[in-house]
Amino acid sequence: MSAPSRRDRTRPAELVGLSAVLGIFAGLVVLMSTRDVSLSLVFLGIAFIVALVGLAMLSLAVQPTGDEKLDIREQDNEQGGRRGH
Repeated sequence: MSAPSRRDRTRPAELVGLSAVLGIFAGLVVLMSTRDVSLSLVFLGIAFIVALVGLAMLSLAVQPTGDEKLDIREQDNEQGGRRGH
């Protein structure tokens, strides 16, 4: 079995980074409108978590490509062989 590509390894970091950017944006909007730092931090955290969960659910909804289906079948066959021992 081949090692995962660089894109596959950095995918989680992309999701966390994008969620962080969305959270910072929401925190800055609240900070500029209310001038309350604690409230902006609360909104930053909430927006980060909501964005992270939303992006993770969207990434789970994507159908696997042909190469990914082949990789899934190969992993299933390897696990099936291990169970028999």
